[in-house]
Order: sequence, then structure tokens, then C-alpha cells
Amino acid sequence: QVQLVESGGGLVQAGGSLRLSCAASGSILRVNAMGWYRQAPGKRRELVASITSGGTTTYADSVKGRFTISRDNAKNTMSLQMNSLKPEDTDVYYCNADILERYSANRNDYWGQGTQVSVSS
Repeated sequence: QVQLVESGGGLVQAGGSLRLSCAASGSILRVNAMGWYRQAPGKRRELVASITSGGTTTYADSVKGRFTISRDNAKNTMSLQMNSLKPEDTDVYYCNADILERYSANRNDYWGQGTQVSVSS
């Protein structure tokens, strides 16, 4: 069984910084693309940033220049450094990973449980 666990959310003032982390564990053969998504109540979940296993990154226009995604392939972990936070960044942030399982050889899309990020003005 595969699990994604997030950490690092919290409350911060506008202009501040937070760092989110995501760790994948379990019967993993390979972690392909990983990403961070966010979702506000009643709204669709949206991509914030993604990173391939080779390190190619993409960002939503709203976070370019402020957020940085990174990963450690040896540890199956991913981070999101969020700087210059704005009140509109307030959301629940979810970790996502495309994972090839070790024993079943199934390839599935996994989600973390979500972590709240709140930015006060």
C-alpha cells in the first residue's frame, strides 16, 4: 500500500513564507510526476506546481516567481517553498504523485490528506 503524507501548513502573515513537504511511502517501485494542488471550499482543485522525475517544473501563473517546487528522488519526497505569500494563497494544499507500485506493477495516482495554508492580511 502506498501513502502520501504532507506537513508544513499553518498560519502566516502576508509577505511571509511557508514550506510544505510531502513524503511517499509503501510498496513503491518508481515515483513519476509529483505535484501540489490547492482547493478552496466550493471550488475546483487547481494545480499549483508540478515536477517530473527528471526535475522539469511547471507553475501556475499566480505563483510564478514566489513558489519553488523540488524533490528528492532517493527519498521519494517533495517540497514546496512558498515565499511572498498573499491572502489569496489561502487554501487546502494537496500533494499528488503518479506512482508505479513495486509488487502489483500497478500505476496509480495518489493524493495526500491535505494541509491548510492560511495567509492573513
